[in-house]
Amino acid sequence: MINLFRRKLPIRSFIVNPFQYVSHESKGVIFPASDPLKPYEEPQFRVLATKPYSTSKFPEYEMPTVTWGVVHGRKEKLVSRVIICDYLKSIGIIPDELEEVELPSTVDVMRERVEFLQKIGLTIDDINEYPLMLGCSVRKNIIPVLGYLEKVGIQRSKMGEFVKKYPQVLHASVVVELVPVVRFLRGLDVEKQDIGYVLMKYPDLLGFKLEGTMSTSVAYLVSIGVNPRDIGPMVTQYPYFLGMRVGTMIKPLVEYLVSLGLPKEVLARMFEKRAYLIGYDLEEMVKPNVDCLVSFGVRKEVLASVIAQYPQMLGLPLKAKLSTQQYIFNLKLKIDPEGFARVIERMPQVISLGQNVIMKPVDFLLGRGISVEDVAKMIVKCPQLLALQVGLMKNSFYFFKSEMGRPLKELVEFPEYFTYGLESRIKPRYQRLQHKGIRCSLSWFLNCSDQRFEERLYADYIETEIQGPSFVMGGKLDLPGNQMVSDDEDESDDEILYRRTVSL
Repeated sequence: MINLFRRKLPIRSFIVNPFQYVSHESKGVIFPASDPLKPYEEPQFRVLATKPYSTSKFPEYEMPTVTWGVVHGRKEKLVSRVIICDYLKSIGIIPDELEEVELPSTVDVMRERVEFLQKIGLTIDDINEYPLMLGCSVRKNIIPVLGYLEKVGIQRSKMGEFVKKYPQVLHASVVVELVPVVRFLRGLDVEKQDIGYVLMKYPDLLGFKLEGTMSTSVAYLVSIGVNPRDIGPMVTQYPYFLGMRVGTMIKPLVEYLVSLGLPKEVLARMFEKRAYLIGYDLEEMVKPNVDCLVSFGVRKEVLASVIAQYPQMLGLPLKAKLSTQQYIFNLKLKIDPEGFARVIERMPQVISLGQNVIMKPVDFLLGRGISVEDVAKMIVKCPQLLALQVGLMKNSFYFFKSEMGRPLKELVEFPEYFTYGLESRIKPRYQRLQHKGIRCSLSWFLNCSDQRFEERLYADYIETEIQGPSFVMGGKLDLPGNQMVSDDEDESDDEILYRRTVSL
């Protein structure tokens, strides 16, 4: 027999596969296990063993000297499988799913795998959830994968949790599968320090094809107006949309919201700020909640405005919340269902306010001598009162009574007074009115822009009083007669919705 390999190598007694190649420990040179010139001769077994190996990333884990043993024939292989399965059963692992998986030939190798998985934080129950991980070689699969995951930001203390969420990662090739996904995320402007957070939140990303769902979902969002530079922050906030199909999930949701009157540019701003909205189920969540709003008296023509102001409500158990709030408004504030619907239209965030929050400003107004009926009128007209700090309301009320000396009736007619800053608007403008000797209503000098106030202040006459404005949170004040209190008189309805969305 011709011996092609006379180089002395460390020898260790164990069985190797005569039909497999084995690797040299340091040079990476591949040696055939038997003489290639005599393929039909009973192979002579050559054994190569490596010294215990540890990586800088996982110094506490020693690379086992044996990761895969092989028997001579079919009979020995079956016997070895039975022995290994008995071992797994003895420690509580159910090996039924391993029937089609090639297993190592010795119990020692399998024991090393189990102990290694336990070292990173997995339990026997976790292994039973995905026993196929026992088919992964510690040297060839597990250590390279875990080392790379730690390199991109997965904390070692959370490595077991990560593998528990997505055990299939142990089968992955670092170069072919993991690295391209991480590069793709960086290309979307996901910050380097956020890669680990994103993967920890949604580890299934590592199993997606780049040219598939991830690329199409990003392309569609950009096509409706999402800024490409905002895709990265969106992924960091809600990476799950990268795994959502456009045709069955994202596009139907967008088209339904557009049908309600929301322009795509408004939807794009909503998605940029709250990417989790993309994950709301259309049939199970969004449509029932929209129908619920209509059933509680919200007018269809203002649904777009309501959703733009508080899009999160599409994902809430809306029927239960609206029922509770309507009962409280009726019992405590004496506001009927129709008035409650107007409150929701003007400030839908009231859906999520607790009773104790609602009652603080109400009790303050009642304590100042305003009747229950008048307080109800004030809230229906300006529900933002319910979200104000009582301390600020006290300061504004004290100035109203002590400095301005006006009757409570004016507050009832213009409850928006409490929403303006005392030091930034009320005091400076009132003092200038006093200096000019002008007597006017609260609405006349507060409900206008600075430029408009200057024009009114130096006009030769005081404009005729008209009905007060309707206050919509995050938007402009709409005056009767199509007069808009704004610096820009030519804004379209879409631009108004856009401003309301951005202001949230």
